[in-house]
Amino acid sequence: MERPTIEELNLLHASVCQALGDPKRLSILYALDERPRNVSQLAADLDLPQPTASRHLQILRERHLVVPVRDGAAVIYHLAEPRVIAILDTMREILRDSLARQSGLVRIDRSPVRHESATSGMEPL
Repeated sequence: MERPTIEELNLLHASVCQALGDPKRLSILYALDERPRNVSQLAADLDLPQPTASRHLQILRERHLVVPVRDGAAVIYHLAEPRVIAILDTMREILRDSLARQSGLVRIDRSPVRHESATSGMEPL
């Protein structure tokens, strides 16, 4: 893939990165990955005040990361793009690796794998 333009990076930051910049919104995305819910269910499941959950859902809606689907009087929120969870999981793995390196518990070996038994790339010190 080619290097992104500054315009593309600015758009990425404005549309996605800012939306992912709050732990409550990340929790909402993970909850919706488990199953679709309405705002009251999300608020209860995540122990958030309902207005707070609504505010965060609005931001995620504006950034097209969640999709509202009307079901009679209720609005059920769905994850719009399942790949965002895979990206978040990858970012969590990077964070865990970084914290492990900082603590000196493991050394990350990023050299090419030479045999089939090396799967994780992580070796104890």
